[in-house]
Amino acid sequence: MTAKHQSESIQQAIKWISSRREDADKRPLARLIEEAGQHFDLSPLDQEFLFGFFTGGRKESEP
Repeated sequence: MTAKHQSESIQQAIKWISSRREDADKRPLARLIEEAGQHFDLSPLDQEFLFGFFTGGRKESEP
């Protein structure tokens, strides 16, 4: 996967996750990120980036 394709996949995943959260999807963020990872063929490192992006670097259990 090229860096450009990877960047586009991450951007698409951010939009996808954001849309689900706006629709009041009750699934945990970690689950949405996992699904986005499968859907957009993201690496574990990409998924970790997404988690940090959506939480501001906090762990899911932190306030």
